[in-house]
Amino acid sequence: MNPSVAFFKLIRWPNLVFIALTQILFYYCILPFVYKGMHATGLPVNSFYLLVTASVCIAAAGYIINDYFDLNIDLINKPSKLIIERHIKRRCAIFFHILLSGVGFVISCYVGYKLRNIYIPFLNLLAIASLWFYSTTFKKKLLIGNVLISLLTAWVILVITVAEFGLTHNSDAGSFIIPRLLKVSFLYAGFAFTISLIREVIKDMEDLQGDVKYGCETMPIVWGIPVSKVFAGVWLVVLTGGVAVLQFYVLQLGWWLSAIYCVLLIIIPLLWILQQLYRAQNAADFSRLSSAVKIVMLTGIISMIFFRIYL
Repeated sequence: MNPSVAFFKLIRWPNLVFIALTQILFYYCILPFVYKGMHATGLPVNSFYLLVTASVCIAAAGYIINDYFDLNIDLINKPSKLIIERHIKRRCAIFFHILLSGVGFVISCYVGYKLRNIYIPFLNLLAIASLWFYSTTFKKKLLIGNVLISLLTAWVILVITVAEFGLTHNSDAGSFIIPRLLKVSFLYAGFAFTISLIREVIKDMEDLQGDVKYGCETMPIVWGIPVSKVFAGVWLVVLTGGVAVLQFYVLQLGWWLSAIYCVLLIIIPLLWILQQLYRAQNAADFSRLSSAVKIVMLTGIISMIFFRIYL
């Protein structure tokens, strides 16, 4: 395999595109809705794209260090997808991890300085440390790793919120902008957290064989597959119910197109995943469900465009 191709596979480039897309949609669709009718300015576009770059670099570094420490487990669970040692040396992988983490942190510090916002570099540094400890320790522990990754998924959205909050909380329009900003931010961050948690548990069921051999204590190992299915199923019900209830408020605004989109591309797929979850028996079944959950995550994030359409 070409080294460049191997590198982009290692950093999961489609996931990085998804991260960038999420933040771009939030910036260009959600923030205009938040600032609607207000004579106020938000996050400058150059600072925004620097934040996107920092997020992508930190996430890429996280994928590298995860594969670095998962080498032996991946030899069992995903031998055909192995990159480190087969195409990229371990010492090169750790170098790229340090480089990308460093670039992400330096950019975060610069943006924090420009915006006078200490929370951005501090919380992004916390994200870098969390990804390291997730890969070395927490991934192998019951539920802790799942929750941590889900929080970091939500942080992809909340980092923009933190930047905006720092710019507007002392402004005259802050009392109107901030409640609106927080409502929409936590709506999507909550969606991202919940669906990521569901996917993480499904992935643990998929990777059961390798995790058992190397002494991991993930949910399927400690509680068993049936209990793990119930756990994921409960959160699927909660997420589906939450999205369904939200549509009643959306319809009161006359957002019919948005409601139809959510029913067809979020609610119905979630119900299908719930049905298939209890029929899943082997790694291939759980792999398909994991991919399906990822698609719903994408359709959920794309729904941000309706805030722009109905602006």
